[in-house]
Amino acid sequence: MKNYLGLFILTVFVNLNAQETMENDVPYATIPEAPEDYSAGAVVSRMIDGLGFRYYWATEGLTEGNLEYRPSENGRSIAETMEHVHGLSLIILNSAKKEPNDLTIERVKPQIKELRSMTLTNLKMASDLFRVSEDLAAHNIVYKKEEGLTEYPFWYQINGPIEDAVWHAGQIVLMRRSDGNPFNSKASMFTGKVRE
Repeated sequence: MKNYLGLFILTVFVNLNAQETMENDVPYATIPEAPEDYSAGAVVSRMIDGLGFRYYWATEGLTEGNLEYRPSENGRSIAETMEHVHGLSLIILNSAKKEPNDLTIERVKPQIKELRSMTLTNLKMASDLFRVSEDLAAHNIVYKKEEGLTEYPFWYQINGPIEDAVWHAGQIVLMRRSDGNPFNSKASMFTGKVRE
């Protein structure tokens, strides 16, 4: 019996430590250094980095109770808003990779901690790809449906998924504040760093 108890405690410790390590490895606790050039790809990359930083701090330190908070009966909860931002991060990443968003397959919904990490990782990968892009016109938003492909020019990426995700990061900040758990006020949206 003691062996099973010891094995159980060791398993729990390893899992908790792995989760903590995984959580600490997510990008955007600070905003990356700005590119030296002002190419179109570098500017889009920086916009995504700003989104990633905002989303990181909007979602950092949320409690289980916060996740279920919703401003009204018909409004999205924080968890549902995070799910929506994750979907937007996939659209941004697929555009960066020049791949279609396949709406013909059903995706498995990840757990909320995984969702946050996956969203931030998607944004970082998209930022890295856009930073070196020489032609944004090659990064259209493409949806694959049963009836075929629907394509939108890259411009829709800016006023669509990128700005929509920024909008929703702000909503998460407002909701968590209303639920009594404001985000870290030392995170400076201007500098992209945490003040001492």
